[in-house]
Amino acid sequence: MNYHEMIKIASEAAEMAGEEIMNIYNNSEFIDFKSKKDNSPLTKADRASHSIISKVLKKTNIEIISEEKKITKYDERKKWEYYWLVDPLDGTKEFIKKNGEFTVNIALIKKNLPFIGIVYCPTFQTLYWNDPKSGSYKKHIDKIVKLEKRKKINFKDPNLRVVTSRSHMNKETEDFLTKLKKPEIIAVGSSLKILFVAENNADIYPRYGPTMEWDTAAAHAIANSSNVKLFNTSFKKEISYNKKNLLNPFFIACS
Repeated sequence: MNYHEMIKIASEAAEMAGEEIMNIYNNSEFIDFKSKKDNSPLTKADRASHSIISKVLKKTNIEIISEEKKITKYDERKKWEYYWLVDPLDGTKEFIKKNGEFTVNIALIKKNLPFIGIVYCPTFQTLYWNDPKSGSYKKHIDKIVKLEKRKKINFKDPNLRVVTSRSHMNKETEDFLTKLKKPEIIAVGSSLKILFVAENNADIYPRYGPTMEWDTAAAHAIANSSNVKLFNTSFKKEISYNKKNLLNPFFIACS
């Protein structure tokens, strides 16, 4: 199975899951949820999306790591050359708030680096993906556009557009903002923050807060194909995947 078929299957999975998420979203006046061990919320939509994606991706015969699935032991998964990394509903807090800023994230990881990413935003019927050879794309309903490659930014420039989390602002992020010259702040939920940089709707996304590998991988692949990197905060290297601990380090997304 070539990677073009992988993109097609993962896109199908994301859109099918998004349709079921919207059925729950539109038919529930209030979103019921329970708290997981890390106090993050879990809804019926998370579980339904996971079930759909797992069934569709099964035809690829590639292992899956998902936020809503028991994680395979590191001694086994560290041997994988390829695997799917899935967040069935990224931005569950935004889903509960009903502000529309949530996504379905599906990434194909190759040798612990993001290779293919599929991000679907159900409320806007917008699908993002990357082709590792030709670049990143966005489809809104039936219209497809290719994302332009981002040019390297200068942190000394004034009025840089900085995207921040709608639900996770903190002192470390505020301290980072004080180093910039008159930044324009844009608050967004879910993996859309990374895509804002990839799509040239923002210049920087500083993340001084916890994220898991499944939160970032799909958008990371799309960003990479648009010349956007997810650097650790020392800017010495990009974040990687399939670590023993699936918690990401703090990072800065920029070109």
